[in-house]
Amino acid sequence: MAIRYKINVLAELKEKGYSSTRLREEKLIGQSYLQQLRHGELVSWKVFDVICSLLNCQPADLIEHVEDEQ
Repeated sequence: MAIRYKINVLAELKEKGYSSTRLREEKLIGQSYLQQLRHGELVSWKVFDVICSLLNCQPADLIEHVEDEQ
């Protein structure tokens, strides 16, 4: 089983006016977490909280569970 993003989080944030530069400069999300998002890796719950606040969504709107292909 695997957890993956349903949406391109960085694209959604950018659409709402939060570029990578703005996120870093305003200390909303650090560079290492931005890199994790770029690579489709999961981030901490704290970062999920920030993302959900900025996008006005729930964690389930961002991630989903998928079965491994066997």
